[in-house]
Amino acid sequence: MKQTFSLLFLIPAFYGCIMAQDPVQQRYAAEISPETAKKHLSILASAEFEGRGTGEPGGEKAAAYLAEEFKNLGLTGPVNGSYFQPVKLIRTRFDVKEFAIGGKSFTNGSDFYFIGAGPETRINAKEIVFVGYGISDAKYDDLKGIDIKDKVVLVLSEGEPKNAQGHSLITGTNKPSEWVTSRNQRLQNIVAKGPKLVIAASESVQETLKQFGTRLTRPRIALQEDTDDPAPGATPVATISTDMADLLLAPAKTTVNALKAKIDASQKSQSQTLKTRFNTTFGAVTEPFTSDNVLGYLEGSDLKNELIVITAHYDHEGNQNGVIFFGADDNGSGTTGVLEVARAFAKAKAEGHGPRRSILFIGFTAEEKGLLGSNYYSRHPVFPLENTVVNLNMDMIGRIDDKHLRGNHNYVHAIGSDKLSSELKTINENANAEYTHMELDYMYDDPKDPMRIYYRSDQYNFAKHGIPVIFYFSGLHPHYHTPEDTVDKINFEMLAKRARLVFHTAWEIANRDKRLIVDSNKE
Repeated sequence: MKQTFSLLFLIPAFYGCIMAQDPVQQRYAAEISPETAKKHLSILASAEFEGRGTGEPGGEKAAAYLAEEFKNLGLTGPVNGSYFQPVKLIRTRFDVKEFAIGGKSFTNGSDFYFIGAGPETRINAKEIVFVGYGISDAKYDDLKGIDIKDKVVLVLSEGEPKNAQGHSLITGTNKPSEWVTSRNQRLQNIVAKGPKLVIAASESVQETLKQFGTRLTRPRIALQEDTDDPAPGATPVATISTDMADLLLAPAKTTVNALKAKIDASQKSQSQTLKTRFNTTFGAVTEPFTSDNVLGYLEGSDLKNELIVITAHYDHEGNQNGVIFFGADDNGSGTTGVLEVARAFAKAKAEGHGPRRSILFIGFTAEEKGLLGSNYYSRHPVFPLENTVVNLNMDMIGRIDDKHLRGNHNYVHAIGSDKLSSELKTINENANAEYTHMELDYMYDDPKDPMRIYYRSDQYNFAKHGIPVIFYFSGLHPHYHTPEDTVDKINFEMLAKRARLVFHTAWEIANRDKRLIVDSNKE
């Protein structure tokens, strides 16, 4: 009965929407279909494209595929006749050539993990400074009176000193102190005193390596223009197992557990310099390279100097040690959405129904590396940013998220639509009411959103320049950033419907008499 009531309740509104529909607009929106979307995504998220890693062969194949599709649609290449905007990047790999304790060698990424920067450094240590838990507090202080500048430091990366009742010495209760709950506080406390190297002993090294794998040790990518004058490298941190730490402590005839027990028994710091045998050589190796944003341009008519930008990033996590991160949803789905919307507009123009304002379609590179492709475009726009009316960005539009899994699947998260323009949100809502009839979920517009989703995709590099944006998103799911983000899990009906909403919203903005207003700032 409840379901029947809901359907009856919606009938008047539904027929009202049908009456308001523009048949021309509806005809071209129908070009966006689950079948054509599946053809694109099955290629983009195939093994042949190897996860579309930035600067990797699969990423280059994806860029070439987009350019060829734009060409086939009749879009023009706006970068001096080319579809490619080269983005100058730099890859920094942190190499650990040697890491030996007592003559026994260990491997970065399998036995431990090492985070660092700066030039090659060699350390032959005959002693280390043990600094307990690295805590500096009025009730307990591991660093008081200890000089660790330019020294090799060993710290316990988990836990804190306890009293006889097993309570924290800091809080005096069974509630852990901020030195436990704050992820980086103890390391920041130590690094501020200028050690040469921090070695953090952890009981969860193997668990962390299993969870994050090569993400801990893979090269880092940045824009070349941001690394021309690099800052001095931060203090490197090697996270090792407690078994490795015990080997490090063996020449001093002690262990991690023995030192913990002394701290708890005395309720005082046991920081001290200890004899050891430790050798390591590490340092950053940099390599410049180029990856392309891919642009396709559809010229408008009487308002062609004004521009709508429709975007998605095509890159993903690539091939990591033989494991492909296919990225079907992230963001093969959004890239497919761009191709589908581009095809609908291109056909409309070919049949005499082209947009008044011009439309630029972009597949961005290196979003997964820190929104680098869109950052580069916003700094080096092919068309003036002051002429850009709106950015409609699709990033992950092909799945059902955890929130909606047991409920309504007919939804999309529309993020940021009113942050800069009150008109934009209304236009998007009207397009949805007239054509696509989805739930528009605004949960990520909450300023208190702990995920800060609004800031985590390419539209933000337009918004920060005062350009209204909407980020279309179907939400997070268990396969996000895993090799299991594959085509077989995509809901193509919803992918196509979400892309149609982008089309309808873009159609209205492209063809209205007045430019979209910028009248608010809800950043």
